[in-house]
Amino acid sequence: MKVSTEPVENSQIALNVEMEAVEVDEYLEKAYNRLVGKVSIPGFRKGKAPRVILEQHVGKDTLFQEALECLIPEAYEKALEEQEIEAIGQPKIELTQTEPVVFKAIVPLRPTVKLGDYKQIRLKSEPVEISDEDVDAMIEQLRHENAVLSPVDRPVEFGDIVTIAIEGESQGEPFVSRKDLVYEVSRDSRVPLPGFAEKLEGMKKGEKRSFVLSYPSDYEMQELAGKEYSFDVTISEVKEKKLPEVDEEFAKSLGREGLASMRERIFTNLKARGEEKARLEFEQKVVDTAVELSEVEYPPVLIDREIDRLLNEEARNFVEGARGLENYLRSINKTIDDHREELRPVASQRALRSLVLEKVAEAEKVEVSASEIDDEIEKMVKDAGEQAEEMRKLFNSSQAREPIKNFLVNRKTVERLVQIANGSA
Repeated sequence: MKVSTEPVENSQIALNVEMEAVEVDEYLEKAYNRLVGKVSIPGFRKGKAPRVILEQHVGKDTLFQEALECLIPEAYEKALEEQEIEAIGQPKIELTQTEPVVFKAIVPLRPTVKLGDYKQIRLKSEPVEISDEDVDAMIEQLRHENAVLSPVDRPVEFGDIVTIAIEGESQGEPFVSRKDLVYEVSRDSRVPLPGFAEKLEGMKKGEKRSFVLSYPSDYEMQELAGKEYSFDVTISEVKEKKLPEVDEEFAKSLGREGLASMRERIFTNLKARGEEKARLEFEQKVVDTAVELSEVEYPPVLIDREIDRLLNEEARNFVEGARGLENYLRSINKTIDDHREELRPVASQRALRSLVLEKVAEAEKVEVSASEIDDEIEKMVKDAGEQAEEMRKLFNSSQAREPIKNFLVNRKTVERLVQIANGSA
């Protein structure tokens, strides 16, 4: 076996492997021994036909392909060992020649990260300001959340809550089918599709309406562009919202002593949320700045893994998991491969951030103790009730503790970068 290597972009290396004829024949003999016991050949007992007869019966190509099933992976592993190459994922292998057998493997290698001068990062976080208008907007939201719904005998208006039966399809495929769906007729609603709520305006209780929503080829939501969706909708009930007055009684119904106390509480909550949002955005800005200063090279396999993680996160939002996600994508005329490509930019950015943070953690000697991992586990199980002890046992293995350790190291590293950016390090 002859092996040569050549560097490939994106932290990969090409292995060129040429097999000796005698080596190929050894694998052909092994393939013959595997097949001869499985194939029935007239005139011979199973397992007794000579190799030349088996080749005539199944074809030389079949025997050759059977030999390659073992030859290529085993020769690949030997080539890695011989060249002292540490692969971090499965290679892309191409058979480039059959006489002699030559194949090429593109091998993913560990990423290389050259940090920029992240210690010179200086950024300022913007102060969080909460206005009276912000408080008023939250009070208005609370009014809607505490509205009384009253049946009305009039055509549907925006702001009403209706109960509908809905059947929808696109290109002959069912899109949605629900009975007794409670739906808020909001002018800016995009559920189930933009423009749907407008079609309900003016309908009466008991009325059935059929309509089509069409979207131009340049529509802003690309998954809907150029598509038509037909609906059959029947209204079974119409209710209007009666919003409570903003007075002392309203404040007391929300557990406050009065209007002043309610506004103060709302202000405090909005301030806390705003500061938390600002903190997260500032952390993101600091990390992105460190990424921009760095030079990172990594193999495409890391992006594919990150896409898999993103898909798993999305699938958890569906009752049927991955199947539910696929059904949803099908309903908007997308395949899982289409969606993978959509996620690629996000996955690439996440991979970059992760690689840079890992390198910063190494440079800053960020460490996490066993007790810190224990404390984090306790936070995770504190609301588990009777299941707490069982969850502790699940987290007891090194395999379960490792992701928690990585999470804590990542968090400490981000905190360290923030301290540097603030000038407090």
